[in-house]
Amino acid sequence: MTSRFSLLSRLTTLALVSLAFLATAASASAQTGKLSGRVVDQDGQPLISASVLVVGTTYGAATDLDGVYNILRIPPGTVSVRVSSIGYQTQLIEGVQMASNTTTTLNVTLVDETVRGEEVVVTADQPIVDVTQTSTLATIGRDEIAALPVQELGDVVNLQAGVVDGHFRGGRIGEVQFQVDGVSVNNPYDNTSTLTLDRSVLQEVQVISGTFDAEYGQALSGVVNAVLRSGDPSRYEASFEIFGGDFISPGNDSTQVRTFIGGRDSVATVAQIPYISDVDPMSRLNLQASLSGPVPVVPNTTFLFNGQRFRSESELAGVRTFVPTDSSNFESNVFLPTGDGAVVPLGFSERWSYLAKVQNTSIRNVRMDYQVIGSVRDGQNANYAYRFNPDGQRQQHEVSYVHGFGLQHTLSNNVFYELNLRQNVFNFADYRFESLGTLPETGTRFALPDDSPYAAAGRPIGSQNFGNGAIIQGNDLGRFVQRTNALVAKGAMTAQVTNVHLIKGGFEVQRSDVEFGTPGSVRALVIDGVQRLGVLRDTLGAQVIDFQPVQGAAFVQDRIEWGDLRVRAGLRMEFFDANATVPSDLQNPANSIDGAPESVPVDTTPKVVFAPRLGVSFPFLDRASLFFSYGHFYQLPGLGTFFNNADYSVLRDLQQGNEGSQGILGNPDLDPEFTAQYEFGFKSQVTRDLGLDVSLFYKDIRSLLGVEFIQTYTAAQYARWTNVDFGNVRGFTVSVNQRNLGPLSTTLDYSFQIATGNTSDPRETFNRVQGGDDALPRVAPFNWDQRHTLNATAILSQPNSYNVTGILRMGSGQPYTPSLGTGFGANLEPNSGRKDLSVTVDLRAEKVLSIGPGGGSAFLRVFNVFDSYYQNGFVYADTGSPYYTLNPETQLNPNPGRFAAPRRIEIGLSVNLARPTRR
Repeated sequence: MTSRFSLLSRLTTLALVSLAFLATAASASAQTGKLSGRVVDQDGQPLISASVLVVGTTYGAATDLDGVYNILRIPPGTVSVRVSSIGYQTQLIEGVQMASNTTTTLNVTLVDETVRGEEVVVTADQPIVDVTQTSTLATIGRDEIAALPVQELGDVVNLQAGVVDGHFRGGRIGEVQFQVDGVSVNNPYDNTSTLTLDRSVLQEVQVISGTFDAEYGQALSGVVNAVLRSGDPSRYEASFEIFGGDFISPGNDSTQVRTFIGGRDSVATVAQIPYISDVDPMSRLNLQASLSGPVPVVPNTTFLFNGQRFRSESELAGVRTFVPTDSSNFESNVFLPTGDGAVVPLGFSERWSYLAKVQNTSIRNVRMDYQVIGSVRDGQNANYAYRFNPDGQRQQHEVSYVHGFGLQHTLSNNVFYELNLRQNVFNFADYRFESLGTLPETGTRFALPDDSPYAAAGRPIGSQNFGNGAIIQGNDLGRFVQRTNALVAKGAMTAQVTNVHLIKGGFEVQRSDVEFGTPGSVRALVIDGVQRLGVLRDTLGAQVIDFQPVQGAAFVQDRIEWGDLRVRAGLRMEFFDANATVPSDLQNPANSIDGAPESVPVDTTPKVVFAPRLGVSFPFLDRASLFFSYGHFYQLPGLGTFFNNADYSVLRDLQQGNEGSQGILGNPDLDPEFTAQYEFGFKSQVTRDLGLDVSLFYKDIRSLLGVEFIQTYTAAQYARWTNVDFGNVRGFTVSVNQRNLGPLSTTLDYSFQIATGNTSDPRETFNRVQGGDDALPRVAPFNWDQRHTLNATAILSQPNSYNVTGILRMGSGQPYTPSLGTGFGANLEPNSGRKDLSVTVDLRAEKVLSIGPGGGSAFLRVFNVFDSYYQNGFVYADTGSPYYTLNPETQLNPNPGRFAAPRRIEIGLSVNLARPTRR
């Protein structure tokens, strides 16, 4: 550890501890909206000092000389607003929808008071399209989430225009910033979310698939911000939900497939999804409960508790014919199974999830809260090779949680600041057994001891004479762990400087402790002339590496609202220090070449980048606007790639002939990846209940993670990570929203995109070289280049009676690389083939029930209604079909895991209870 890191570590820790003393809440309060507008009389003259108050809160403002008011810090959701002025009738506007980081405009006309004390109640006219947005932003509220056939945050995100299986507008996986209440929950190891959020904890979800403000960073393609629910100080609420279900695909345990092999047309019966006709309504079970309201003994304090137990089993099942410790005679093809013959799922997931949140407003103009949200999960990824020995598969164990404190302090009606402190923890283990047994203290290689659980069964073995190569003996030897402990501090100040300028500036600091690797690699070794299952000494602990990088950012953002013109301009500075070393001479990386210049470890260089952002929206028709946005976006590759295999001493024996055996060397001195994004669009409220949103976009992607080959002084070469890959994405989206056609509301969005680049996978260049192919970059469609995507939603609803929602998703074929047979040179041009079109339909039906004081509902959800087996997944390279191949052996023993999940049906009941508090 360098002295430079020691000093920086202390300064960072001091800053985080100082913030901890200042703040006692997580940042739910940071996710607020702004209410703005003008109050006039019947003649259009401004009313001065009119009172505008959000009912049930302390949020309010008085109008200025022009009748203009601005109210900041309003939490997302539906609110009522009371507007009053002396000599005029008080007006109560209900159903005003607030969204995070968005301005809601509410203009009010008051009439002369004719009857003292009379209050006029009206319902807010919610625009079906927000024509003031400067980029593509989707806001999905709690009621809308409840009506959709979705269960988790990821399901909501994948329904948005421009999102294909987690890829935002053609970007790679891991290019999205996931936030909870405005603070990052990304795991820096691979830039994915550390949390799985159930819909029951979501108040609002914002999905930004276009350009985004300077407040957001460490993302190339988009931002997902989940705002969590909070307790209501005016009432106690309790909710319970239970549902069960299973895959329902009767008769598809086997199917007949037409094949064309050797010029002969034949029909073969093959297992499609074995045992799928065995229905168990408890194979997918969810139990969820929540309780919220004011804390009885502590004034001005609310709470929310939510717990969930969720279990699901994969559609793939196997038969426990063998157990891992069976011993068969493979030479004589004598198989000795001792399993019980039970049909068991090959994969499963069991998860306990929880949320606890406490909020306090005892101190004047200060809101404080603390929250913790997390889960504990045990699971097993289905591996069809273990279909007769299911107990031999390795299992996954995961513990993740995010907790923190934060504070929001209002200095005046127009100025407030926020301070937030979070800890993001993610612990993951993937192995069959945690223990290797009692290992000797000396030696470089040794057989596993008798007390090792791996020794009893040995390595996994299969036979082509039983189940066409299925593994029938031994345990999966794979072992991997990954642990992340990240401290995040974020602060921001927001000021309504004038009626035109809303300025926000802030900072973010993150210090991460990232560990990952193999805690002892178990393999077949030759010890004393006999092949035994053993361990190499240098893989014990040494392969679990630990790094403590530091990253930070500062930003300033101006939201200009001048009449109907909207401008969002900002600048973000990002900083990263890997706190690691690299060889000073890459041509002598292990300092092992005699006579070559000496190579010594040198510190990596801190990286600083500046990212401008600009968005403009201006009206040109009544309730219609054009918008344009542009921005630079930077993101660090996952730290697991930075540091994996970054010990260059493995090259000490590098010479011509053994190149590539060391794999791809890590590079802690990588630069951030870069994307310049342009967006131009049109938004229009065609009628009161019909909205149109059209957006054209272009992304120039540079400095993506890729592989370079470095030649040493001895003419040997090795591969290491660098910023070399590139790509671009261009396309457009069209969204149409329609509501209130009787009980029917519909939405339709279509996306067209062309996503191309030199590689879909950063390892692709290395793999081509290892396979003897040309390593020169060639531009080809990315693997996820889905040219046409269509999502259609229809909701048939009668308030307090029923709700039926259907979602149709259509995607044109993604690319694949076709082949002519097998062996060297069989593959054609990369991604020159196209898969077939795929279509799926999901359905949710709900019937409202009169249960208790809060009511309830019974619901039915059907996923993949028409039981489509193909959804842009695996295809055979020689045919382009997921159903058949020209290889007879593979054709008669297909892996059903190549298909999408079949039809799934869930039936459930939810109950809501509410009781107002005593005043």
